[in-house]
Amino acid sequence: MVADPEPVAARRRRAAVAGHRGDVDAARLLLADPDAGVRATALGALARSGALTAGHLVGAVADPDPAVRRRAAELVAQLQGEGPAAEVAIVGLLHDPDPTVVETAAWASGERTRPEAGAVARLAELAGGADDALVREAAVAALGSIGDPAGLAAILAATRDKATVRRRAVLALAPFDGPEVDDALEQARSDRDWQVRQAAEDLLG
Repeated sequence: MVADPEPVAARRRRAAVAGHRGDVDAARLLLADPDAGVRATALGALARSGALTAGHLVGAVADPDPAVRRRAAELVAQLQGEGPAAEVAIVGLLHDPDPTVVETAAWASGERTRPEAGAVARLAELAGGADDALVREAAVAALGSIGDPAGLAAILAATRDKATVRRRAVLALAPFDGPEVDDALEQARSDRDWQVRQAAEDLLG
C-alpha cells in the first residue's frame, strides 16, 4: 500500500521550521514544492537562514503563482535592494497582472536604497492610472520615498484622488519644495478628510 503524500500544511510547517533551525538544505528542497504557499515559505526560510541568493529571488520573481512573486518583492523590500537583492529586477512586477503583486512591488521599489531604472516612470503611471486604489496609494508612497523630481507631477495629481490616496500624496510631498508643492499643501489644509488636513499641517509646521 502506497502511503499518502505529505499534506501541504505539513510541508509548509517544515519549510517554516527549516528557516528557524537554519536547515538550508530542507529549505532549498521545498523551494521546488508544487504548492505555492510552501515555495513562498521556503523562500522566507532561506532569507531567515542567511542563505538567500540572487538566483533564488530571480526565480521567485518569475514564479507562476502571485503568492511567490509577492513574497519575492517583500524580501527585496526587507533587504532594501541590497545584498542578494542588489541585482534583482522587480520593475517587471509593476506590470504584473495581479494587483496585490503590483502593490507589493510598488512598496518594495520605494524601499530600495537605489531606485531601479524605470521604476519612477512606471510608479508615476500607476499613481495616476491604476484601477486599484491600493496600488495607486503604494505607488504614490514609493514616489515620495524615492524623492525623484520626475515623480512630483504624479504625486501632485494624487492629492486630488480619493481620501486614502490623498493622505499618502500629501505625506509624499515631504521631500519636495516649490510653489506648486506649497499650493497643494495649502489646499490640503482645507480638505474634507481630517487626516489629509493633519498631514498638511504637519508638513507646513
